[in-house]
Amino acid sequence: MNDVTAWLSNAHPVDKKSAAETVFDDIRSAITAGRLPVGARLPSEVQLARGYQVSRPVIREALRSLQTLGLTQTRTGSGTFVVTAAPDPKLSYGTYSARDLIEARPHIEAPAAALAARRRNTAQAARLLDLCDQMECEEDLGAWGGLDGAFHSQIIEASGNAVFGKILGDIQNALLRQSALLNLMAHRRESSNVEHRRIAEAIAAGLEREAQDAMSAHLTQVKNVLNDIIDRTQAVE
Repeated sequence: MNDVTAWLSNAHPVDKKSAAETVFDDIRSAITAGRLPVGARLPSEVQLARGYQVSRPVIREALRSLQTLGLTQTRTGSGTFVVTAAPDPKLSYGTYSARDLIEARPHIEAPAAALAARRRNTAQAARLLDLCDQMECEEDLGAWGGLDGAFHSQIIEASGNAVFGKILGDIQNALLRQSALLNLMAHRRESSNVEHRRIAEAIAAGLEREAQDAMSAHLTQVKNVLNDIIDRTQAVE
């Protein structure tokens, strides 16, 4: 029995409500503590799902965030490998870094929220509120992330600004990966639900300044949490 097999044999079934968080934390801890050494190939999604007794989408969610931290790398046809025991403080989401998103989003999504409050139609306002209802009931992180992306996309659509729409489309995948990481490392889902509700209600009421301020406050919280995660990853080095 090799080290990786021995590690997986000690995995325990997890609470389904926090499955992705638990799997992510367990594998991350095993890597940073050296129980999963650099160069080790992780078990397949099927093996991990069986070991933790969770679904494969839960495993994929955890593996994506491990890769975002720079701890692992997935090689097509070969599997997922541990590449470092120290998280990458830059937090890269493919083409874009966490810093890129932190700097750009307030200049896109805050004014877009104000424009959405001015231009939204009845159906768009109702859709935003409905998405809030769904997010508040959703416990699966992957499904919640999809709703989160749909919420921000709906605001851009309601703003009626094609340039904002093009930009958001370009960074959408990075935003989804960032959202997943925030939920796994900082448990942002409930706080985000409250912030999203404030934004949606201001837009539905046609309150431009309130909508812009609510979006700015939301993005400030995201920035603060990301900076905290970056500080924590640097402390591990």
